[in-house]
Amino acid sequence: MGVEWAELPPELLHIIGGKLTIHLDYIRFRSVCVNWRSSSPAIPLHLPCQLPWLMLPQSPIHLNHRRGFFSLSADKVHFLTLPEASHRRRRCGSSHGWLAILDESPAIFLLNPLTRSKIHLPPLSSFPNVVGFNFYDVGREYFLRAPTGDSYTRSLKEMRDFFIKKLILSSSPSSNDNYIALAILNQTGDLAFCKSGDESWRFIEDAQSYYEDAIYCNGLFYAVNKLGEIAVCDVHGPSPRVSMIYTPPQIGGDMQYLVSSSEELFLVTRYLEFEFVDYQFDNVYKTMQFRVYRLDLSGPKWEMVKSLGDQMFFLGENSSLALSALDFPGCKGNCIYYTDDYSESNYDGIPGDHDLGVYNLEDGSVEALPCYPRNSYSRLRWPPPIWVTPNPC
Repeated sequence: MGVEWAELPPELLHIIGGKLTIHLDYIRFRSVCVNWRSSSPAIPLHLPCQLPWLMLPQSPIHLNHRRGFFSLSADKVHFLTLPEASHRRRRCGSSHGWLAILDESPAIFLLNPLTRSKIHLPPLSSFPNVVGFNFYDVGREYFLRAPTGDSYTRSLKEMRDFFIKKLILSSSPSSNDNYIALAILNQTGDLAFCKSGDESWRFIEDAQSYYEDAIYCNGLFYAVNKLGEIAVCDVHGPSPRVSMIYTPPQIGGDMQYLVSSSEELFLVTRYLEFEFVDYQFDNVYKTMQFRVYRLDLSGPKWEMVKSLGDQMFFLGENSSLALSALDFPGCKGNCIYYTDDYSESNYDGIPGDHDLGVYNLEDGSVEALPCYPRNSYSRLRWPPPIWVTPNPC
């Protein structure tokens, strides 16, 4: 006698649904029939971290609210309607499936592109070094104080584009009401944070300056500077506590990233090459090499890593991410999936030209992403693509 799949017990269907780890598989599972759909929750809170999508730049021809997201596993572009991520707004991070977005106003907000949920963070005008804001003082709306004590002004656009380098979250706001946001400021590399419900940002005073990247793991924020030195920041108490990990200086390279994988901390150094392109009348750059190091706390020191095994790293404006290629068919282990985050405001004024791809740590080769042929000119130039982890919650 044949099996009536639609009549399977709800208890069994609930168990089966809870075993699925890929969001698309879960959607297909719930689409089989009414019984299967009613036996599994609409919001799959059990899902682990998903394979990131690549959020593509907005088309200069069709300035509508549709944004493309390239899926590596499906090799296709999904389109989502996101008026909240219009071309007049700037992203300054992607963390736990949420985009951090700045407007030409003091507003900073988090946006889940999959659910379109929106959460406001304390505004730009609430940072400790912003001592005044006047919307009617056109062109110099912000009044700031530098660490030296000197004062200066910035416009709405300048603050949107140049004030924050990167913003990351401790957890997803939809799954943890006690999330914390950490911001790296552009010119000084200072660290600032706010907790859920705060009305202003606070500096982590004991942390040094000029940080390039930060991640959150095991209840702590870790920030790295150009030399590979680490600030370990505990901001859960009433006052931040900071301890430093001083390693022998990492000399060379253009950018530093931190990645947490298998309870270990990794430093990834990115090397760039600059050249003049005649048809663009511009200096452009491209990534030539990555080097990976593992933190050895007995030194402490950074040890060179020759292979990541089945691990793959996702780097860029996003909060750095490590996943196993074994969990995602079609992806390659021992590779770094990187995007273009060498912003002209952050560094040397050198504009980018699709500097993204897949770097193979074994042989040093670079493979283009299907949606972005390497070294090809495209009108989809700004803002550069960013990795976003689909979060259905």
